[in-house]
Amino acid sequence: MASRSYANLLDLASGNLLDIPQTPRALPRVMTVPGIISDDGDSESPVCHERNIIVANMLPLQAQKDTETGKWCFCWDEDSPLLQLKDGFSSETEFIYVGSLEVEIDAKEQDVVAQKLLEDFNCVPTFLPHDLLKKFYYGFCKQYLWPLFHYMLPMCPEHGDRFDRLLWQAYVSANKIFADKVREVINPEEDYVWVHDYHLMVLPTFLRKRFNRVKLGFFLHSPFPSSEIYRTLPVRDEILRGLLNCDLVGFHTFDYARHFLSCCSRMLGLDYESKRGHIGLEYFGRTVYIKILPVGVHLGRLESVLNLPSTATKIKEIQEQFKGKKLILGIDDMDIFKGMSLKLLAMEQLLQQHQELRGKLVLVQIVNPARSSGKDVQEAKRETYLTARRINEVYGSPNYEPVMLIDRHVARYEKTAYCALADCCIVNAVRDGMNLVPYKYIVCRQGTQHMDEAMGIKLDSPRTSMLVVSEFIGCSPSLSGAIRVNPWDIDAVADALNLAITMPDSEKQLRHEKHYRYVSSHDVAYWARSFVQDLERACENHYNKRCWGIGLGLGFRIVSLSPSFRKLSIDHIVSAYKRTNRRAIFLDYDGTVIPQTSISKTPSPEVISVLNTLCNDPKNIVFIVSGRGRSSLSEWLAPCERLGIAAEHGYFLRWSKSSDWESGSLAVDLDWITIVEPVMRLYTETTDGSNIEIKESALVWHHQDADPDFGSCQAKELLDHLENVLANEPAVVTRGQHIVEVKPQGVSKGLVAEKVLSKMINGGKPPDFVMCIGDDRSDEDMFESILSTVSSPPLPASPEIFACTVGRKPSKAKYYLDDPVDVVKLLQGLATASSPKPRHIPQTQVSFESIV
Repeated sequence: MASRSYANLLDLASGNLLDIPQTPRALPRVMTVPGIISDDGDSESPVCHERNIIVANMLPLQAQKDTETGKWCFCWDEDSPLLQLKDGFSSETEFIYVGSLEVEIDAKEQDVVAQKLLEDFNCVPTFLPHDLLKKFYYGFCKQYLWPLFHYMLPMCPEHGDRFDRLLWQAYVSANKIFADKVREVINPEEDYVWVHDYHLMVLPTFLRKRFNRVKLGFFLHSPFPSSEIYRTLPVRDEILRGLLNCDLVGFHTFDYARHFLSCCSRMLGLDYESKRGHIGLEYFGRTVYIKILPVGVHLGRLESVLNLPSTATKIKEIQEQFKGKKLILGIDDMDIFKGMSLKLLAMEQLLQQHQELRGKLVLVQIVNPARSSGKDVQEAKRETYLTARRINEVYGSPNYEPVMLIDRHVARYEKTAYCALADCCIVNAVRDGMNLVPYKYIVCRQGTQHMDEAMGIKLDSPRTSMLVVSEFIGCSPSLSGAIRVNPWDIDAVADALNLAITMPDSEKQLRHEKHYRYVSSHDVAYWARSFVQDLERACENHYNKRCWGIGLGLGFRIVSLSPSFRKLSIDHIVSAYKRTNRRAIFLDYDGTVIPQTSISKTPSPEVISVLNTLCNDPKNIVFIVSGRGRSSLSEWLAPCERLGIAAEHGYFLRWSKSSDWESGSLAVDLDWITIVEPVMRLYTETTDGSNIEIKESALVWHHQDADPDFGSCQAKELLDHLENVLANEPAVVTRGQHIVEVKPQGVSKGLVAEKVLSKMINGGKPPDFVMCIGDDRSDEDMFESILSTVSSPPLPASPEIFACTVGRKPSKAKYYLDDPVDVVKLLQGLATASSPKPRHIPQTQVSFESIV
């Protein structure tokens, strides 16, 4: 059923989800190959270099309009990580930036500005109409996604904005405009595209739809919430599929990646595994890799600010202002998630418990401007000011204020000066993506030679720093020397602050050295270089497979399969069927001739009829090969007199209804069942939603109805447990989709195919037509066995082989059919081409025996 997240497919394709004008016009000149575009159409092709297209909500530019000339002036924003990441690459690497400007450009000026930005900065601006920008950025992104990704649910209108489909459509429209701008400059076979942050999570779907093999990475700079939070998002599948249309998805911490993987498992039924240290998600034949690495800071940029004369001057002013006092520093946006009021309450608690610190301890809280507006931000600001005023009134004096709020524009050099002097830095956010303040603080405390000379500090003097950081911020795992706190625990935060300022200098020095080694070696250049290297590796096999798109709207995804893998044509197989005389046909049951989702497993009259027709052709041997028990298969397929059945993956086999069941001769000892059953019952009791299927030769533990994460965890544990207890038993333990199965050694569907084909060969009737259709992992054994059996020993003539899997997915089979409906249609086509039904059973029986 199509999702309501878009009006219709045509609207989505054109981007006209809202009655909002498109981007005025495309760029005056379109770049189609890497390099510099020349106005001379006859010029030689430019030299190709590696090129990365960086896509983000905002370009790393600062814009200002000249009041005299009325012209726009632009310069690089040196503090933007998007600009700083270029340092991780050689000068030969070209970067193109796609994004919006922080200022609104009049429609008449947009063409000129776009041309100037492309020529001077290699930037491609996305000019969003004002109404679209308001709904996209301030509406869906900031008032809905941002709180949700920070674990805040809109339980009532006063506590966050509810989901609004118009805002979602604006989000999709804006992402489409960004994608269109990328399309104007991309060379899809060469360029790497790196998309940044939660503003553009469905952009990958638009790019993947246009360029199936685009080399596409995404990095999320915010938290990714747990599945319990994320699943409340009405468009959760569309966003997940958008991210899965990338080749590499990056997160700051393992927690965020784990939450994403859990959502993919619970909501899309996807499995993931670690491959040589890299986490990969299998998605329709493609592997989507997961990258876990926090972004870093630019040491050179910070050190250049430390060396400014204005910084040294400001440091001396602060030293004089807070002479004889210990300084605790906080730098936060005015945001409900930054925990500013909790930090102040901890400071209040500290002063209340330790009277000796009154008059000697100051918390300087620099308040950056809020990035969004709303009642929640105003409430957070009011609470912060009221708390600060109360603390200063109770514990302050005419010459002493324990809390100093700086709520104005603070220049970069001034923040740097405070960082260089603070005895402790506290980041107390209740939820935050990365937060680079602790990293910047560490670098500033390390100082530079120039700053040391300006301040009269010895070059070899020891450096110290102390950090109190929330457990709920992205940088926390990488700062092992910091004091980690639960920001909601006011007493614990107060104790942490006290420990930080009273800790011996020798230990502060050791902690600082450990942090500085990490921050200096994991800078922004390292982060960018590592991400792009992993993206290159993830895209290595792009052109080794065939791929095509399926799905409507934002459910679009790419199926990527082997070049030789194609849909089995009825006309093609019927032609081979007619010209052959000794045919072997192997069919799986569930998911092949019977839909996997069908509640009733009894075959339909159409299936019975077509099986009988095929079986009654004296040129055919037809087998149903299933993992189900022989009693069930015998009952369901009773009308098929001449049908061969292999039950329980071939442990039991009969050649026709009138013949006796043969049991596996390789593994007759089933004593291990008494060992396995109690273990499985233990896991069933402790895993709600699981159950045991008892077969004559095997035991199967199902966890399809259990919690996905817990069921998968229990299945892995059960697998290890059973492998240990069955180490010396003639049984094998296998794990399939939502099952753990224990069966006798040497039993597989592949052996069934081998046995039937070998009997035909040994009887002097080698097959000239072999067809095998199945949907399960166990059917892959049949595909492999058929190829090996007919090739060794060599047959007089190679038979026509049709190994076919059900569903477009990676397989050892050469062909595929979409679903059981296609399978039945194919069998009906073969039945129509079969020889006339024999007149009486005895003659049929003779013909059958002569073949086998």
